[in-house]
Amino acid sequence: MSTSSATTSSDQEINQAAQVLLKGGLVAFPTETVYGLGADAESREAVERIYQAKGRPSNHPVIVHIAPEADLSYWAAHVPDEAHALIDAFWPGPLTLILKRAAHISDVVSGGQDSVGVRCPSHPVAQRLIRAFAAAKPSGQGGIAGPSANKFGQVSPTQASHVRDEFPELVAQGMPVLEGGASEVGIESTIVDLSRLDQGVGPVLLRPGQITAQQIAAVLNRAVQDADANAPRVSGALKSHYAPHTPIRLATAAEMLAAATQSLRHPSKPIVFVSHSLAQDKLPRQPGVDWVAMSAQPAAYSHALYATLRALDQGGYAEMVWENVPDSLEWLGIKDRLGRAAAAF
Repeated sequence: MSTSSATTSSDQEINQAAQVLLKGGLVAFPTETVYGLGADAESREAVERIYQAKGRPSNHPVIVHIAPEADLSYWAAHVPDEAHALIDAFWPGPLTLILKRAAHISDVVSGGQDSVGVRCPSHPVAQRLIRAFAAAKPSGQGGIAGPSANKFGQVSPTQASHVRDEFPELVAQGMPVLEGGASEVGIESTIVDLSRLDQGVGPVLLRPGQITAQQIAAVLNRAVQDADANAPRVSGALKSHYAPHTPIRLATAAEMLAAATQSLRHPSKPIVFVSHSLAQDKLPRQPGVDWVAMSAQPAAYSHALYATLRALDQGGYAEMVWENVPDSLEWLGIKDRLGRAAAAF
């Protein structure tokens, strides 16, 4: 991922942020997926500060971010061959592995469960922060608990400015917000459960993302199962999540065209229609109707998704109408996020 020097935190800022983590404080930091709200993963008190700041239920797990050279067995009681294969294929990158938690790691990071979610981010600022933090830890194995840096259930941040808008009180109290440019991937990591392989269960896809179940299956040479009733709880798996304040509904392209030409249901406020397939020069135009174009390519779409949601949420619209995205595997993560965003309304 390339970031300009103007949008990347300096070594001094990163080292200062690492010292904040060592003292039990919170730090916002960029990853290639979204910006995270970080704390020392081995400090119950520090992780609890994340839950308090986000308004996050204490039984909702967070993900531990580690450096490429970290010893995964420090965090996990058992690291199966399947985990090593996926690490070789996809780390550093947007893939979280659910493994059995090592006994000395507090269950505060897993919402009271015996599992732990771990990933190695590819963003250079995230890696520099984790390394600076780990180097200062007696064990040399520092991990950063880092859910998305937003209030619980709301739209994830993909820019440092989003974090500052979300947590002005923490920024005013001195929380470092590291700069890393716009998040390249733009949606949260794929989560795959490997914690129950010894029971004959898994691998299990618990949250879709940029890395698809098909890619995981190709590496492991075995099918990836869908989430089941006994699967570990993981971040972002609630029915309603990633939600803006403005009502959002999903529709087909034909339904959007029909709705845009009908009488407005909210004459005092405009409605915005968001499409990835309709030709912009042929859209029906009338007062109170705005159109926003999204990319027809899933990678570019996911990169812009949350920033677009946030911008439109501040646009004074009565409603957002988003076009349904395709059902193909490469769109599954985006489809998941839009479905959860719309589930609240």
